[in-house]
Amino acid sequence: MSPAPAPGPASAAGFPPGGARVLTVLLVPLFLSLMSVSIVNVALPAIQAGLEATSADLQWVLAGYTLSFGVVLVAAGRAGDLWGRKAFFVAGILLFTLGSLVSGLAGTPLVLNLARLLTGLGSGLLNPQIVGIIQNVFQGRARGRAYGLFGTVIGLGVAVGPLLGGLLLAGIGPEWGWRWTFLINVPIGLLAAVLAVRWLRPPRRDPARDTPRSLAALDLGGAGLLAAGVLAVMVPFIVPGTWLLLLPAALVLWAWWRWERRVKERSVPHGPGPMVDPDLFRIPSFTFGTVVSALFLATMPGVWVIQAVFTQQGLGLSALAAGLASLPSAVLVTVLSPIAGARVHRRGPVFLVWGAALSLVALAAVGVSLELIAREDWPFWTLAAALGLLGPAQALLMTSAQVLTMHDVPVRAAGTAGGVSQTAQRVLTAIGLAAVTGVFYGVVAGAPDGDRGAAAGPAGAGAGVQGPGGAGPAAVPGAGVDQLGHQLAYANAAHVALIVVAASWLLMLSAALLDLRRRHRGGSLTLED
Repeated sequence: MSPAPAPGPASAAGFPPGGARVLTVLLVPLFLSLMSVSIVNVALPAIQAGLEATSADLQWVLAGYTLSFGVVLVAAGRAGDLWGRKAFFVAGILLFTLGSLVSGLAGTPLVLNLARLLTGLGSGLLNPQIVGIIQNVFQGRARGRAYGLFGTVIGLGVAVGPLLGGLLLAGIGPEWGWRWTFLINVPIGLLAAVLAVRWLRPPRRDPARDTPRSLAALDLGGAGLLAAGVLAVMVPFIVPGTWLLLLPAALVLWAWWRWERRVKERSVPHGPGPMVDPDLFRIPSFTFGTVVSALFLATMPGVWVIQAVFTQQGLGLSALAAGLASLPSAVLVTVLSPIAGARVHRRGPVFLVWGAALSLVALAAVGVSLELIAREDWPFWTLAAALGLLGPAQALLMTSAQVLTMHDVPVRAAGTAGGVSQTAQRVLTAIGLAAVTGVFYGVVAGAPDGDRGAAAGPAGAGAGVQGPGGAGPAAVPGAGVDQLGHQLAYANAAHVALIVVAASWLLMLSAALLDLRRRHRGGSLTLED
């Protein structure tokens, strides 16, 4: 069950009494959990130097967090639906904070990676509770505004991470700079936990409508099968040489689906049911919204990785420069997401189409700017301007998709539904990031030696070579390497990788158009309060 808001005056934004405080305490941990992915990208070279880590160690700094995050989402959402979202939300914050503390103080790569697993578990525990609590506390247009701010935080978490990481590395230095990319979460996480305990209150329960609260109600069989299936799907796209896991992954997920259907068929009213009700996927708004958001997030992180590598390795600039390139997008997401959220009930399905189309326009602009910057015809800031177009695209897409996805989901299943949607996003992100970076580095590796320079893989790219101010890798071509040819090699690799991104986003646009057509045939494009 979700917490009710603590009493307080009604806010000017139209939130219920205490709603603004509830939303604040929900969105701060969300921001930290998302920033923990993007901020680490620029710190990897400093981590490698500071801990004498191998490329495999660095790969697990990212992969461990992603895996543990994705595996527990659905089970955590179901547990919150059954036993109270406040308790799991606070527990998730504390686990996340503890993992961040140990990560920042780690003396070996092994300790760091174990701590990242713990951090991911905490993140996976708290994230589905956020969606469930928003569904319970906010109604109608207030829910749209809440999800508008939710979308703002998603955009900020992804875009601000590289900028903040670059600032920490430049200001504190590499040795403690990378540690503070983790330690910065500790005081904020502790404050968020205290405020959650004070401001979130559990709702009154209706015994006549309650489902059983025993451990059996969690559907341990379904939870175990889904966790194993998700893990087996994600690992091959993170750990090289494990592609054979995809076959058993498909079998396990098929077994999970059959299991859930069987549990559903045997369940009785107010008795234990499946962890994920198969009827959830019969809700068109949930299915289309999940598909659209998952396809967008599948390759969106890849765009930022390409930008960071092109900036640092291709152009020889600093991590701070790479972070600053994300600033216009972050600002526009921050400004526009609440505006879109306030209007999503009237134009949400249309916003999805507009956002999907604009994202493709932005992608084309990024491709053009990469080429002309590499040729030294355009200044570097034009890349930031092109990436800035992704800000309004993301504001339209993610805010609308979140509201539309959850609009018809019963409140009692909101945590589970949020977990399912976020799991789809995590799985496709792992697949998309592997595809985008794999294509990028494959093309770079195939460039002539004189143009390629000191190209490295995504984990250890440019380690040990610092850009201006010591803020990050700047894989400047070695002796005998043509600078212009080097830059063009990276631009060409980026163009090929962006084709993978475009394919994903064309599918996203198609799904958004199908949903718009479905709603138009139904006679209404607006949402009922």
